[in-house]
Amino acid sequence: MAGAAALAWALPIRLRASEKSSVAGGAGKKVDPLNKPLSGWREILDEPSYKVMFEEDTERPFSSSLNDEKREGTFVCAACFLPLFESETKFDSGTGWPSFWAPIEGHIATKTDYRLLFPRTEYHCARCGAHQGHVFNDGPPPTGQRWCNNGLAIRFVPKGESLPELRS
Repeated sequence: MAGAAALAWALPIRLRASEKSSVAGGAGKKVDPLNKPLSGWREILDEPSYKVMFEEDTERPFSSSLNDEKREGTFVCAACFLPLFESETKFDSGTGWPSFWAPIEGHIATKTDYRLLFPRTEYHCARCGAHQGHVFNDGPPPTGQRWCNNGLAIRFVPKGESLPELRS
């Protein structure tokens, strides 16, 4: 077991939307995955965003202005613009990353991550496969979950403004 965990840490994980283990929020609102090559995302994203979303890097805590975003609106994937979270589900977790107690149903995919030698639930945009963050069971009611998101992996669209067209 320890050898498998060490191997999981050493290997880069390049999860694509078609390789997801499960879609959070249940069935019925399934999102069709994109099969865009990594080179296509590299062309349209800045380097820090690309590293977080497609090399599964993590930004420094308290570095994102979205951590303090309190307006009504929608948080969308920074790569393909799929809506991921509504502002009503955002809360201040004190961790330094934007946190939510629930995603938009069917728009998030999860898998188990062993990179820290113990299992964690990692989540990605169900459409483009972009790494968003990890979900923990220490959040507020009603779900008790904390969806801890990298600010570089999402964009905020204030209520009343049009959501950007989905990128393909």
